[in-house]
Formats: sequence, structure tokens, C-alpha cells
Amino acid sequence: MTTALTGGMSPSTAFWDKIARKYAKSKIADEAAYQKTLERVTEHLGPQDTVLELGAGTGSTALLLAGNVKRYLSTDFSKGMIEIADEKLSALKTDGKAPEGLSFLAADGFDLRLKEAAGSDGFDAILAFNFLHLVEGPEALLNRIYDLTKPGGLFISKTVCLRSKAWMYWPMIKAMQLFGKAPYVDMMSAEKVNSLITNAGFEIIETGLYPAPRSHFVVARKV
Repeated sequence: MTTALTGGMSPSTAFWDKIARKYAKSKIADEAAYQKTLERVTEHLGPQDTVLELGAGTGSTALLLAGNVKRYLSTDFSKGMIEIADEKLSALKTDGKAPEGLSFLAADGFDLRLKEAAGSDGFDAILAFNFLHLVEGPEALLNRIYDLTKPGGLFISKTVCLRSKAWMYWPMIKAMQLFGKAPYVDMMSAEKVNSLITNAGFEIIETGLYPAPRSHFVVARKV
């Protein structure tokens, strides 16, 4: 899950805030694919890494990954989503099970606080799961991600790619959007995702489909 951005300038938060509690109760659609994603991401992270996650939703993935790194800043523009994430973290702190170095922040990718958090070196890795297809103007956002990533650092993403099925989904999505029942969605292809990432200055070093055929996983290095 993530938030929709318009070139990083005018996010539409009402939809995500409205569904936050319902979203938090939803189950993972494909547990095997989710676990595979976590496995591949963890393979690329180290114990001294500083990590930024964009579009973190209610923080479920952050809570699972944060224990593998030194510092993990998990963000989402939706305050409703971050409120739930903070509730989860507080509960774990009470039980003494909270990952060290994890924090949540209501912010989009252009928030000035992220630049401060990145420091002079930048983040070792920036993560964005189920994110880019919900962004208006992803080019600007990927340029921002590049700027926040340290030289040689990683951008790891997973994007729902519906281009081949656009004829099937687009009329339904447009109708739902009219009634506030769906967010902005870009009918991307895997090729477009790859092109956006490489045009921003990253080199793709790994791809996968978790799950196949439409959830496109990418690991890219800043060059």
C-alpha cells in the first residue's frame, strides 16, 4: 500500500485516511509471494544500513524488516495509516519486542525531513512496495529517491503492473474513482517501471515477479 502523489506536490490523502482502519484488517492476498519479497529484500540489507521506506501503509512490512538494519524510517503520506503503524509499534514496545531503530513518520517523498534524515551520505536503501503505480508524476519522485540514496545504495521496489489488462480494469477503476472508492492508478508495464528507474540514474541488478504475472519486483543500484 502507499499514497498517491502528484509529482510529490499534491497528494490525495482522503481516500487512504478513510480506508486506513479497514486496510489494517485486510489479509495478505498471496502469503508465499509476500514472504519471497521479504526474503529477497533482506538479502540486500545489512546490519549497519540506514533504510527509508516510502508508502509504508500501516507499517506491517517495516516491523518485519527493521530488525535487519541499523535504522529504518518508515513513511506514508496518510496520517491515518501512520497512526495505526505507531499503535503497532507502541504495542510491541510495551511487550519489549519492538525493533530497535524503527520510527514512523507521516510524510511524502519530498518532505524536507527526509533529506535531514538521510544525512550527508544518503540512505543505504530506499524501499517502495506497491507504490509507483499509485504515483502521479513518478519521474520526479524517482529523481528525489535518487537524490536521497547514497552512491552505490539501493532502490528496492515492487509495482503492480496492469498495462496488459488495462482494458479490463480501467473502466471499473475510473467509475470507482468518481465515487471516491479508488485512488489514482497508473496502468504501468514492467518495461515502463524499468525505464523510469534507469532514467533516474539507477542500474537494475535484480528483477522478479512476486506474485506472477503482475507484481514486478526490482532491485536497482545508484550509479
